[in-house]
Amino acid sequence: MEPIIGGGAETADLVKDTDIEHFVADVIEASKEIPVIVDFWAPWCGPCKELGPQIERAVTARSGKVKLIKVNVDENQEIAAQFQIQSIPAVYAFKEGKPVDGFVGAIPESQIQAFIDRVAGEAGPSPIDTAIEQATTLMEAGDHTQASAVFEQVLAHDPTNAKAIGGAIRCQITTGDLTGARARLDSVDPNLIDQASIAGAKAALELAEEAVNAHDSENLMTLRNKLDKDANNHQVRYDLACALWGNRERALAVDELLEIIGRNRMWNDEAARKQLVKYFDAMGPTDPLTVEARGRLSSLLFS
Repeated sequence: MEPIIGGGAETADLVKDTDIEHFVADVIEASKEIPVIVDFWAPWCGPCKELGPQIERAVTARSGKVKLIKVNVDENQEIAAQFQIQSIPAVYAFKEGKPVDGFVGAIPESQIQAFIDRVAGEAGPSPIDTAIEQATTLMEAGDHTQASAVFEQVLAHDPTNAKAIGGAIRCQITTGDLTGARARLDSVDPNLIDQASIAGAKAALELAEEAVNAHDSENLMTLRNKLDKDANNHQVRYDLACALWGNRERALAVDELLEIIGRNRMWNDEAARKQLVKYFDAMGPTDPLTVEARGRLSSLLFS
């Protein structure tokens, strides 16, 4: 498929280092074509190490509508002196060969995004946001191969994008690549693991892995026959719910867990309710089945 993100310029062209010899061409002249952001930094500067990657991700996501030029002030003291840089990180935006905006010090990523949007003159969602929306639509339509390809494009530009990570994991689950999904999840930065998109994908993966184990032990018919003989065998009903979920019979799986809760909500340390919450996480809060099942669960718990 054709690239959806970054079609206008290669990442190497959008983010580069410069020096006194190339500064005029890289910044002054280049800014007459598109806006150029200059990041004054140094290797020993802690806030620079935090700010730099954030600016790089934001610039790359704009798909060629703005460039980032990095100036190491230790190696380019003449440039720093010319712009009277007294504190770093210092960031300036250039248009038409002149500085037009800027800030000093580390700022929240949301403010970085707003700054670059202002400089680039963008309105509406970024190309990455648009790509994620497209991938999500493809996934919901059942085209997981194409959806996965778009998510991978996003991750090539923004490896820490939680929505893309979660979407890619869900595509792997649906196509049966549980090993790949687990490897991707295990490699996620711990600081991102609680992001809603990744947490939901994690729940979906755990349920898929449980379903494989359920299918390995007993098939659906065997479980149903056992339940017919003893309707109060909550473990069998629980196993049946897991097997149904693995068979993509979500509504029936939810029904069986709610049945356990209705019969004995405290069974096995509320295992049925906890599993149901996993289903909600995996489906997402706006899924019609989640909304309907939450209502039924509330009725059982508070009746």
